[in-house]
Amino acid sequence: MFPAVGYRPPMTGPPDKLTPADPRDLADALAFALRYQGRKRAHNADEIMAEIVAKRLVEHLERAGFVVMKRPSDVGGAALGRGFEG
Repeated sequence: MFPAVGYRPPMTGPPDKLTPADPRDLADALAFALRYQGRKRAHNADEIMAEIVAKRLVEHLERAGFVVMKRPSDVGGAALGRGFEG
């Protein structure tokens, strides 16, 4: 129905290694994305507003029935908290 052009290739890893993402981790990742552009601080996003928006997005996704999955990290959690994109 839709052309495959522009879509990422399917995941190659076994799906059994995926686990549901913790809502707090998802909110933290969204808040980070609102505060930073790459590794540079985005000065147009207020710290508190980023956290509020991220939390509201997570709540809405949960109510809408979305399940966000994550694969096991290749690096430690501290690096992920700093926005490491591995």
